[in-house]
Amino acid sequence: MTHQDIAAKLADLRQQLDQHNYRYYVLDDPSITDAGYDRLFAELQALEAEHPQLITPESPTQRVGAKPMGGFAEVTHELPMLSLDNAFNDDDLAAFMRRVEERLDQSPVDFACEPKLDGIAISLIYEQGLLVLGATRGDGYTGENITGNVRTIRSVPLKLHGKNIPERLEVRGEIYMPRAGLMR
Repeated sequence: MTHQDIAAKLADLRQQLDQHNYRYYVLDDPSITDAGYDRLFAELQALEAEHPQLITPESPTQRVGAKPMGGFAEVTHELPMLSLDNAFNDDDLAAFMRRVEERLDQSPVDFACEPKLDGIAISLIYEQGLLVLGATRGDGYTGENITGNVRTIRSVPLKLHGKNIPERLEVRGEIYMPRAGLMR
């Protein structure tokens, strides 16, 4: 491939991923499976890794998600809420395990694995044990204040109980509705 061909392929992949991000995060109307999206993203990452001089600041690899929808107050995250990387095969998983062991300077490392749940990434802020903010991930840097909505979820404590509760605590996780909840 020529330099022009590679640049055109990168531009096409970025445009496709931007459109998919918009449909998923803003319109709530995805037109591709998660696996299909992940394949496009991995292809873009691989091409950019081979040609780092062609990486652009607006590339989907340089940010997380899409801009928050209107209707909710914006929240700026103190630390970015980044997405997890994917592992598509045994080699990817082995490479991940090597990176973890190197960074922790420990081997072996014990892992706990759970099925992937697709919901909404959330940041919960507790001050002096009281829930004061629930925010979406948004683009990873700016999310939406959905505290009122979060307060309706019975499994989210409004007040923390126990000893040694920190003055300020951020809990990050995923909010989802099980299939049985949709049947009610």
